[in-house]
Amino acid sequence: MRWVAPALYVAALSGYMWREGVPVGRERLLLWIVLGLLALSTTNLVGWLRSVVFEWLPLALVLAAYDLLRGRADGLFFSTWYRPQLDADAFLFGGTVPTVWLQDRLWHGTSDVRWYDYASWTVYVSYFVATYLLAGVLWFFARARFRRYVGSVALLAGMAFATFALFPAAPPWLASREGELDWTTRLIGPISGHVPFFSFSFEGLWERGSEYSNPAAAVPSLHAAYTLLFTLFLWRSTRWASARALLALYPPAMAFALVYTAEHYFVDILLGWAYTVAAVWVVCRIADGARPWRAGRALRR
Repeated sequence: MRWVAPALYVAALSGYMWREGVPVGRERLLLWIVLGLLALSTTNLVGWLRSVVFEWLPLALVLAAYDLLRGRADGLFFSTWYRPQLDADAFLFGGTVPTVWLQDRLWHGTSDVRWYDYASWTVYVSYFVATYLLAGVLWFFARARFRRYVGSVALLAGMAFATFALFPAAPPWLASREGELDWTTRLIGPISGHVPFFSFSFEGLWERGSEYSNPAAAVPSLHAAYTLLFTLFLWRSTRWASARALLALYPPAMAFALVYTAEHYFVDILLGWAYTVAAVWVVCRIADGARPWRAGRALRR
């Protein structure tokens, strides 16, 4: 079974991807990851089931709740803000908004997609897979770090929702549409039309309809936040210089992709990185602080 179950899983996943494409939707991706862990855990089915109930299911519920709440975050207290993040970017870059500057020089229209457009698209889309694949890797190889990672993911989602509710902020493409910013194009959709093996729909795939989507949930950038989280949690496990170089490049590459494609301002990204550092610090302090208490209780018993 150690060999048969993984082989069957690979065959099933390959068949699914051949028919449906890469499972980037959160629920489907989590389902395939959990099934993959089942295929690797045939000698410990009870442990796998316990982990699904007490570790993976809470994570899925937290993220599902985040999706639902995120769709209702704007309008709870304030209307959508357009200028603060725009003006902050202009201040940081000498009066020029980076998204406008980059698209004026690099974007050549849907009929002339360049290699860096595909590279930006690839980095952007990796967000929808990397966060959950890393959770599966940590669960299998480093269970204690998996729990800290899941705690950080959940805390980031909660912190982001609170910010969305208190400061609903428009991204560059929406500011352009409303006349607050020079014209920019939301590039991910047009670039996706040139990727033969991928089907992209903002409403149907990532945002899953108007009930869950919220274009005014741009500050902080969770793309940037989870990308940095990915790098931080893999850094200690990576010994090769080349691998560490790729990990170090991942957050700035995501930052470029987000700004270039008009999904976020640079200040959104800076705040996302700051939220990640704060979330990891809080989770690690809680986890490390629990150890002496548990040890003391065990000694008293």
